[in-house]
Amino acid sequence: MNVDVTPLPGIGTRQDFSTREGRRIGVIAHRDGHFELIVSKVDDPDTCTASVPLSAEEAGALANLLGAPMLVAQLAEQQSDIQGVTTKQFPLAPGSPYDGRTLGDTAMRTRTAASLVAVVRSGTVHASPRPDFTFAGGDLLVVVGTAKGLAAAADLLEHG
Repeated sequence: MNVDVTPLPGIGTRQDFSTREGRRIGVIAHRDGHFELIVSKVDDPDTCTASVPLSAEEAGALANLLGAPMLVAQLAEQQSDIQGVTTKQFPLAPGSPYDGRTLGDTAMRTRTAASLVAVVRSGTVHASPRPDFTFAGGDLLVVVGTAKGLAAAADLLEHG
């Protein structure tokens, strides 16, 4: 997919792409740190039909909603031939026992036999995080393991 990046002097940048219908969907990243989700008219890509202002936190949440399922689908497809191994995503709630703590603090692999393969934060995928990776509330954790291991990982992340 081709994403066009357009500098907007004094404002920031516009990044957008064309859908199959011919509609342009994009994001304006303002210099002051906020974002704007934009959607054009089908018959006029320069005319905006919808504009949704987003804070940096809201933009990150939207990016997680859109990006994480694609990552999980790719991992699931790669493991489809391996019976008994599943990929699951777990949101790390703000204030949870591991908010602000490291992956190493969880001892997840040792305690659950499941492995954390990625963390999605504000639309950025942190693949194969090291033990010193620090979690933050709102992270989406992508974990691989057996059904039993994934259940243990869910319990560990929720209760410590």
